[in-house]
Amino acid sequence: MSARRAWRFAASLGVVAALLALYRTLLPVNNTTVALTLLLAILGVSARWGLAEATAASVLAVMGFNYYFLEPIGRFTIDDPQNWVAFGAFLVTAVTASQLSAYARRRTAEAEARRLEIEKLYALLQAMTLTGNARRTVREFVHSVVRIFECGAAAFYYGPTGDIVRSGPESAPVSDHDLLAAAEIEEPSLDPLRAVFTAPVRLGGRGLGSLALVGPLPAEATLRALANLVAITLEKARAIENASHAEAARQSELLKSALLDSLAHDIKTPLTSIKAAATSLLGGAPESERELLTIIDEEADRLNRLSAEVIAMARVDAGKLHLEKRGVAAGDLIAGALSELAGELRGRKVTVEAAAGLPPVEADPELIQQVVKHCIENAIKYSPDGSPIAISATLKNEKIVIGIADRGPGIEEGERLRIFERFFRGRRHRFDTQGTGMGLAIAKGIVEAHGERIWVESERGQGSVFYFSLPPSGARP
Repeated sequence: MSARRAWRFAASLGVVAALLALYRTLLPVNNTTVALTLLLAILGVSARWGLAEATAASVLAVMGFNYYFLEPIGRFTIDDPQNWVAFGAFLVTAVTASQLSAYARRRTAEAEARRLEIEKLYALLQAMTLTGNARRTVREFVHSVVRIFECGAAAFYYGPTGDIVRSGPESAPVSDHDLLAAAEIEEPSLDPLRAVFTAPVRLGGRGLGSLALVGPLPAEATLRALANLVAITLEKARAIENASHAEAARQSELLKSALLDSLAHDIKTPLTSIKAAATSLLGGAPESERELLTIIDEEADRLNRLSAEVIAMARVDAGKLHLEKRGVAAGDLIAGALSELAGELRGRKVTVEAAAGLPPVEADPELIQQVVKHCIENAIKYSPDGSPIAISATLKNEKIVIGIADRGPGIEEGERLRIFERFFRGRRHRFDTQGTGMGLAIAKGIVEAHGERIWVESERGQGSVFYFSLPPSGARP
């Protein structure tokens, strides 16, 4: 027993002895007053020092009360049955009161300890500033938890990167293998003998890593709260990091689209001059020069179409398609596209079937005509010369569906999901067919800007059919 605790026991017994001496020699009172005074003294001892000291004081008080105040005086025996009742009541009350007081004191101490641990958790949360970098968050957590909770050491295994971060010289009891194993278990593990706590760090069933702390350790509930706190903080840091990357990608995409748009316009201006000069020279050029001028004229047209595609792609990527929708007949859209492609069709048989009584579509005529044009150009490129092209317009599920069918080799199943990606070219036609891979991506962007969808159906050796839907005039997309 320590000297401090021995002093408390002596003081507790001294208080009871002093009260017994006071009432026995200097201040004669009745037995009830003696009993109540002794009870108050025992409650004071219990509140001040604890249950053990109060129990010792209770035993001395019971013995003194019996010896000096209950008949026969000077003996530990009791003659009167009423005194037995009084003695028993005093004994039970003294012990019970001391226990209740000690229990209240213990609960107060526990509440104070919880308050301090909550303050430490709050301080730890403040120390773990959200930087948008998960690795830095892990390092800050490991160093802060040792400093704030005064642990011997801490270690953390961060699963997504495989990093292991340690703090404190006493982290040797927890090996790298222990951390990796802790990430795979379901429940935390506490080893009281070694004062080592290990726990998996998870959020929503997804593993983020594992945490290990070496004593002195806080309460087990606080340890579990630490594991949950670092999981939530890491997830927030990852969310900030992902949002930052997404914003950087968006800004990069906007910059790229602006550069493409500007470059395409800069290319288009001299092309117009080249086209005008070549057309003018073709009118009076001798036969020996006509072939070269024709090549210049055709290549100028091709570059002009390419620059137009680049501008359209840049506007789709930047979300700058300005729709001027109105009611227009699907047949007019198809006819306009065929008119522009009359030279490229080279005498192919083109059939157009529009359902009778088909209502007009609500769309931007110029942009939707581009969609039809891109689909027809795709059919021209990827089907044999002279093979027919079939165009249809029907009403399905309250939508007007336009389809362009060719008799090409078809699209491989693995490529159908990527056919509308920009710059994507099929494996078999990547090198032997001219094109930029932007036409279908532009068509997809225009259709989706109308709130509709575009898709392809294809069968190997039988050809492909590209469909897109539009709302009837008066219906809201």
